[in-house]
Amino acid sequence: MNGTERFLADARSRGLEVQLVERQAARSLEEAAEILGIRPADIVKSLVVKHRDGSFLFALIPGDRQISWPKLRTLLGVNKLSLPPADVALEATGYERGTITPLGSTTAWPVYADASIAGRRISMGAGAHGYSAFVDADSLTTALGATIADISEPN
Repeated sequence: MNGTERFLADARSRGLEVQLVERQAARSLEEAAEILGIRPADIVKSLVVKHRDGSFLFALIPGDRQISWPKLRTLLGVNKLSLPPADVALEATGYERGTITPLGSTTAWPVYADASIAGRRISMGAGAHGYSAFVDADSLTTALGATIADISEPN
């Protein structure tokens, strides 16, 4: 099963409605937003974050913002978190960078979503290059059992 098939199968199993769209490759988040006809803020990045203990989590961050490491560390009660190298993220999720999504991940890591994504339709990675998915952010966070908190700051 390829990445997009895993993504769709997991969404279905959770009763989550997603719209998969094929799109041309983009060199940046801004270019991807332009191709999709949306604002960069409406593309939500699924970032894989590594704990010191070797476990991982997903952080869902709007495209126009970045992780606030102090806020995320405080929320988790830890003093060290990091973004792993691409090969480690692939091993942890089964997805390459640029395609990562919590849906269909080979391991169901905990999900933390920035509160600013609430109440809107967002686009996110869909498990394979050249695809994006549109989904209702509130339905997504509910389906994933995500912790919703202020974990970002402006770029």
